[in-house]
Amino acid sequence: MSAASLTELMGIDLPVIQAPMAGVQGSALAIAVSEAGGLGSLPAAMLGDDALRKELAAIRAATSRPFNVNFFAHQPPVPDAARDAGWRQALRPYYAEFGANEADIPQGPGRRPFSAEVAEVIEAFRPPVISFHFGLPDEALLARVRSWGAKVLSSATTVAEARWLADRGVDAIIAQGLEAGGHRGLFLSDDVGTQVGLFALLPQIVREVRVPVIAAGGIADVQGVAAAQALGAAGVQVGTAYLLCPESTTSALHRAALRSEGAAETALTNVFSGRPARGIVNRAMRELGPISAVAPAFPLATAAIAPLRAKAEAAGSSDFSPLWSGQNASGCREVPAARLTRDLAAGWVASPASAGS
Repeated sequence: MSAASLTELMGIDLPVIQAPMAGVQGSALAIAVSEAGGLGSLPAAMLGDDALRKELAAIRAATSRPFNVNFFAHQPPVPDAARDAGWRQALRPYYAEFGANEADIPQGPGRRPFSAEVAEVIEAFRPPVISFHFGLPDEALLARVRSWGAKVLSSATTVAEARWLADRGVDAIIAQGLEAGGHRGLFLSDDVGTQVGLFALLPQIVREVRVPVIAAGGIADVQGVAAAQALGAAGVQVGTAYLLCPESTTSALHRAALRSEGAAETALTNVFSGRPARGIVNRAMRELGPISAVAPAFPLATAAIAPLRAKAEAAGSSDFSPLWSGQNASGCREVPAARLTRDLAAGWVASPASAGS
C-alpha cells in the first residue's frame, strides 16, 4: 500500500501519525501535529468523562484537521486479594523508606477500557479516527464508532494479530515492533517473546493483509521513515521523538532521563501497570522486575506504586516513575511538534516510491 492510500483514507497531508502517549501529552500535541498535516492523537484511557470532553472540545476549537482518539480494549481483571497483598508486601520496604502510608493507595484501576459510556461521551465530537490498543472492543461498539464515519485503527505485534484485525474490518493496522516505547499492544497472547523487531514484523504483515500498514517502533528520523517505506509501510507512527517537544507534558524528570546516557538502556516492565511496557530502566525496574511475578494484572498494579512515585518525584527522583521510551531516543528534539512532523515526513518524500504501491 502506498502513502497515498493512507493519507487519502485519513484525510491527512503527511503519512505521519503521532503515537498517543498517556501521561506525557494532552490535546496540545495532537493539535500541533494535525495542524502540521500529520495525524495528531489524543490518549483517552486515563481520562474521566469531563476531562475527555474538555480535551476533545479543545481539539475541535483549535483545528479542522483530522485527529485520532486512542482507547484501550482490555478486559478489566477480577481483583485478586492474595496477589494484591503480595504486591503490597513487595512494596512495603519502599513505603518505609519514603515515609509513605499504605492508606494513601488510591482507589480504582487508573485506566479504563472503551465502553458504551465512553462512546456516548465522544459521539458528540465525532472523532474522524479511533484507534485501539490490546485488540478491539465488541462488534456493537465498533458499529457505533463506524456509524459516525470514523476510521478504525488498531495495533498488531504479530502476524496473527494483524490477520485477526484485518478479518474484523479495521481500516489500517499499526505494526508495533519490539523497539516501541510504552505498552505492548499484544492481545492474542501474553507472551512478550512473540514480539519481534519492527523491520522483521513489518514486511510479514504487509504481505498478509490488504489494508494500509503503519510502522511503529524505533522510528525517530528520516532514515527510519525511509526504511519503513522501503519495507512496504503506508505510513509511520512516532512517539518517543515527540517527548521533548514543548507541546508535550513530559515531566522535567522524564525529560532529564531522555537527555541522559541512561536513555540507551530500556526494558519491558510490568511493575508500573501490570502489563509489559517499554521504559528507561530505573530503580523500580531493577529491584522489582523488570517483569514481576507478583505484580497484579493490568491495570491494577498502578495504584500501590503511585504513592512511591509521588514521594520520589517530590524528592527529585524518577526511581519509581514510568519513564516510557522506545529503544531509539536519539531522535528526541526540543523543537516544535509541527517542525518535527514535517522533518519526519521529509524522509518519505525524499525516498524511492513506496514498495507495493
